[in-house]
Amino acid sequence: MNRRAFERLVREALEGLPEELLACMDNVDVVVEDWPTKDQLVAQGMEDRYDLFGLYEGYPLTDREHYNMVLPDKISIFQRPIEACCRNPEEMVREVRITVAHEIAHHFGIDDERLEALGLG
Repeated sequence: MNRRAFERLVREALEGLPEELLACMDNVDVVVEDWPTKDQLVAQGMEDRYDLFGLYEGYPLTDREHYNMVLPDKISIFQRPIEACCRNPEEMVREVRITVAHEIAHHFGIDDERLEALGLG
């Protein structure tokens, strides 16, 4: 899939979120990258670049006390690993939605254990 079409999937996943959530994301950049970097993999305790579909880098809302004049938090969605795991366009749409929701949940302070319980692991 070309980059523009994949970015559209990510944008549609974001647009499908409730307005109340989106209103709390004014200082979060969501970007599409081909692959995670080596540093991103190491920071997550991972080795295989095919295993990381998305990454939230920032300070969750639940951990903030004084948060002024800072760079935006960043959510990266990794196109190539998602493409590699999906057998058809429908699976890709589903995986992008899950990945976007998963990373946004981290912004709200929800950990991986809870996300697994919610089916967003």
